[in-house]
Amino acid sequence: MRSIALALLLISSMGFAAIPGLVPDKNWSLDGYVEYMANVNRPDDFPSYVDHLVQQRLNYEYRFTQQLRFNLGMRNRLMAGDTIKLANYADFIEADRGYFNLSFNWLDENDFLGNSQLDRLYIDWSNQYWQTRIGRSRINWAMSTLWNPNDIFNSYSIYDFDYQERAGSDAILLKRKLGYASSAEIVYNPNQESELSSFAGRYLFNYASWDMQLLAGKSQLDYVIGAGLAGDISGAGIRAEMSWFDAREKNWDDGEQQLTLTSSLVATLEAEYRFDSKQNWMLRAAFLYISNPQQQDSALTFLNLPLSARTLSFTEQTYYADIGVDINALNRLTFSSSYYDDGSYFIGLSNSYSLANNWQLLALLQRFDGLSESLFAQTASLLIYAQIKWSF
Repeated sequence: MRSIALALLLISSMGFAAIPGLVPDKNWSLDGYVEYMANVNRPDDFPSYVDHLVQQRLNYEYRFTQQLRFNLGMRNRLMAGDTIKLANYADFIEADRGYFNLSFNWLDENDFLGNSQLDRLYIDWSNQYWQTRIGRSRINWAMSTLWNPNDIFNSYSIYDFDYQERAGSDAILLKRKLGYASSAEIVYNPNQESELSSFAGRYLFNYASWDMQLLAGKSQLDYVIGAGLAGDISGAGIRAEMSWFDAREKNWDDGEQQLTLTSSLVATLEAEYRFDSKQNWMLRAAFLYISNPQQQDSALTFLNLPLSARTLSFTEQTYYADIGVDINALNRLTFSSSYYDDGSYFIGLSNSYSLANNWQLLALLQRFDGLSESLFAQTASLLIYAQIKWSF
């Protein structure tokens, strides 16, 4: 950590090399946030868990020229409470899915766990037509805002509200602009297990005011082809994605996990409508279909393990809806829910309040439950979060 801080200081100081008689433009930037969050997990059939988190985020960029820049993003977390006492929890927090291990626990004793992770570390070069990026960055191929079958490099859980930046991928990206709202790009994402390496190409274009894309390649153990679109119908935002995953390896065992894969279609349709009102009402609904969903042993496994674009749900059909409204100019309330066709359901209520220009308060309730024999009903629980954040 000390060496990283010294490196940042050295790089930053390069931006102050003054030319006599001139004031140089600032060619670096640093921002981020510090937050504290308290969390209470109240399972129906087990004792409650109480946890605390202090998290610091740093985003640094140094611009060597107008075309060449360096980016670094880091999150540092200090955790305390009941959850860190669980077996293997420290290993779970320290785990890094990238080609390079850029995560480490610097404190693991008594009731405290500290971790630092670099989730952005890349060099980017671009001109009017070309872009090349090498390192750890977010490869965002999503069209929809909720479930993303096309986002084959950076899938995430819809319930992970406290990681807005999302994880990055160790990859090489080459992109060529082809004209107005059109481009082609290829990505290579290596893995220490060569069979899990991924590569794909995407063609993005615009037709009749609709953004559309086509993609094809290899996603870990699957060949994949996909398509997506985003546009507007009568003021409602419409987005859709679909991907076909053709299993290359029917059975996979790397010593840590055993998988039996079948080819599967993953598709989503999403609609969003924002009302023209002072209270900024917004409705959103989404549907997810997976032709051959992978079975999950427990809700804890599904909610905590990293997802892929083919494992966005554990059931064939999943539904989601939310509604948001501004209570006043500083306070927004959002109600959300999801339903799985095994009878599992999620209900969420969040309230965000702007305390000042750089201060935000968030309160959140999450209920995971379901009908008898459903996956969520096996470990039904209520989660309560309170968070205060300062951004700089």
